[in-house]
Amino acid sequence: MAAATGNVSEEGKTEIDSGDPGAALFGNFINYYSFNPPENRLSLIPASLLQDLGYSSAADGAPFLLLDVGCNSGDLSIALYRHLLGLDEDSCEPRGGGALGGRKQLHLLGCDLDETLIQRAQEGNPFPKTVTFLPLDITDRGAREEVLGSYLARYGRPSFDLCACLAVTMWVHLNHGDQGLLELLSSLAALCHHLLLEAQPWRCYRAAARRLRRAGRTDFEHFKQLRVRGVPGIRGHLESRCGMELVHSFGHTAWDRSLLLFQRRSPEEERSSKKVKN
Repeated sequence: MAAATGNVSEEGKTEIDSGDPGAALFGNFINYYSFNPPENRLSLIPASLLQDLGYSSAADGAPFLLLDVGCNSGDLSIALYRHLLGLDEDSCEPRGGGALGGRKQLHLLGCDLDETLIQRAQEGNPFPKTVTFLPLDITDRGAREEVLGSYLARYGRPSFDLCACLAVTMWVHLNHGDQGLLELLSSLAALCHHLLLEAQPWRCYRAAARRLRRAGRTDFEHFKQLRVRGVPGIRGHLESRCGMELVHSFGHTAWDRSLLLFQRRSPEEERSSKKVKN
C-alpha cells in the first residue's frame, strides 16, 4: 500500500490521500498518524480519565481492560496507554500501576482488519506484557466473538471497561450501510461499560467518495442510500437502543470531530428510561 499524503479539501480541512487515493477503502491508511497525530485526540482527553470514572478506587486488583477498535499501526493506542498511566514518552514500564494505583494495571487490546498494520503495531509495541495487538474485522460477528471472547476469558470478564472507537464509524458505514453501522454500535455497547467515540462528520464521507472517484472507481456501494447522519443519529441509537447515555463531550479535534464519552446505564436507570419513554 502506498504511503499517505495530505491535501487540503474544499472545506479547508486536511484530507488523507495516497499514491492510489482509493486504495484505503476501509480507512486503513499507512502513515496515518503523520497527518493526524495522537496528540489531536489526547489533548482533549484528561489524563485523569480513569480516576474520574472511578476505576482507580476500585477495591479489587483486577486490571482495567481497554479495547481500541481500528487501531491502525498502534501509535494512538500506545500514546493513549502512556497518557492514561502518566508515563513519559521514553518510559517502557508502568510505574507501580501508574495512575491506577499499585494494585491495578491497565491492559489494552488493539485490533484492526489490516494484518500489515497489526504487524507493525506488534513489532513496535513497547509494552508486550500489557498491550496486545490482534487482527480482527470488527464487523465479522463470528471473528469478533472468537477473538474478543478469548481475550476477555483470560481475565474472567464479560466485557471491557472502556472501548475506544476513534474515526472508525464512517468506514463501517460506507462499506456496510446503515444496518452495518447500527450493528457495530450495538456490539460495542454490549462489549463495554464506557465507550469513547469519535465519529466523522458528513463532509468526511463526501471527501472519501471523492477520493474513490479520483481513483477511477464508483462510489461506495451504500453511499447514496445512507440515512443515518452524523452524531445525532449515532447518539440516538446508543441511547434509545443500546442502554447507553452520553456523559461527557470532550470538544472537537483539530479535524473538527466530536469526541464523546458514553456510559452504560445501570439496570435501574434503564428501567426508569423505558418508563419515561412509555
